Amino acid sequence: MSARRSSALIGVALMLVLLTACNYTSYYQKSGHDYASRASNDPKMTRVRSYGSLSANPMQHENRYFEYSSALSNKVAALPGINTALVFLTDKNAYVAILTDWTATGTKARGGSKTKEQDNTGTTEGVYNVSNGSSKWDNRQAATPYNSYFTSKDYSDLSTELRQVIGDTLRHSLPYVQEVHISANREFVNQSLEFAKAAWAKKPLIPLTPDFNELVQYIFGQGNAVPLPLYEKKPSP
Repeated sequence: MSARRSSALIGVALMLVLLTACNYTSYYQKSGHDYASRASNDPKMTRVRSYGSLSANPMQHENRYFEYSSALSNKVAALPGINTALVFLTDKNAYVAILTDWTATGTKARGGSKTKEQDNTGTTEGVYNVSNGSSKWDNRQAATPYNSYFTSKDYSDLSTELRQVIGDTLRHSLPYVQEVHISANREFVNQSLEFAKAAWAKKPLIPLTPDFNELVQYIFGQGNAVPLPLYEKKPSP
């Protein structure tokens, strides 16, 4: 764990010790470290919804181009409860792939072990896959079923408060973006990483736009085609 995150956790713990029961309720509702408050005066939810589909346009995910933003990725990743963020901008929208962690509560729309997608017990056994004792994994992937930060299968599995904070954060820098789409789906995170790798390698992204559109249409729209990761696709002749 980084020194920054360790310091943040220590600070939160000290704050909770000092708060009275009455003040704790106020802190719990207002803190950005808790995304679970359903209070009617929750300041995170008093603004117009800043994320998700805002129109019925069936062509909303037919983007003409896309680009990766390292600055906005870092800004979203710095939010409490988020370990990793990959932000892509298009001529219309912003798309955000995230992995959550334990630095905030209420990141999931529904709690309980049934929503848990990662088995991290192998960390105490010194293995990757605790079910078979294997120490091997596909290191191309950012999110895996074992010893990984946390994913959520459907974007609606993320709490509305978390998505609102991410949407507000991006719209502060992108006031004219039409829609902000956010998901912690494991396949979306891993495939988004391949597009980010292409950007990091200074490869042209225009030829990859149809592949990117296929992915976001499948995750956020009505796309039926299951997109293949870029590394599984044969290069064009």
